[in-house]
Amino acid sequence: MRGAYPEIRTNSMVDKKLWCSGYIQTYLERDVRQIINIGDLNDFSRFLKLCAARTAQMLNLSELAKDTGISVTTAKRWISALESSGQIYLLQPYFKNFGKRVIKTPKLYFLDTALITFLLGLYTDESIINSIFIGPLMETIIVSEWLKAYYHRGEAPLIYYWRSRSGLEVDLILERNGKIFPIEIKATSTLKTAHASNIVKWRKLSGISTPGIIFANIKRIMPITKDVKAVPWFVI
Repeated sequence: MRGAYPEIRTNSMVDKKLWCSGYIQTYLERDVRQIINIGDLNDFSRFLKLCAARTAQMLNLSELAKDTGISVTTAKRWISALESSGQIYLLQPYFKNFGKRVIKTPKLYFLDTALITFLLGLYTDESIINSIFIGPLMETIIVSEWLKAYYHRGEAPLIYYWRSRSGLEVDLILERNGKIFPIEIKATSTLKTAHASNIVKWRKLSGISTPGIIFANIKRIMPITKDVKAVPWFVI
């Protein structure tokens, strides 16, 4: 609900809306102008909101440019600026041993959930929980925390997603110490065996036998299938 920036995350007395507003204003008026030449701040502000609305989705530069009213070249340059300044992360697809049957477009993640909800106009906990963005927000926080976990250990973040052209997808693929771990991310607190189906199918297709994990809104670790377990979302 409050994202992960230290000031608003650790101090409940800080007004999240005012903090986010000030951060974005400073970021727009100072930091971004030092990275790229922006002619119209209104266009860039709209671009930020559209990126926030597309968190946990595959990046479509043409669509993003069209909806913002800018060229694809400009959209590509702005995405690069957001990435280099730590606002977004482009999660690359995992396509080892799968040939041409998989999607090779990166997924866009706007890394802080407080900024996402502010940009989307979701100012209360209730509006966030009941919004259509709760799933992408849950996915975003898990991806964001895994990135931090890798960086904290001094490691390159070997994280990916996997999606076939037929639509089968695994939210997150982790590579660590020579092992591959398939992960699904669910906002629900009521898990069923069916929630593990994509992991089960992926393990069969890939031939990788490493157990799968589902991060979900639960309070304790629990088995879902023989080779898939569910883990509380906050256990990274």
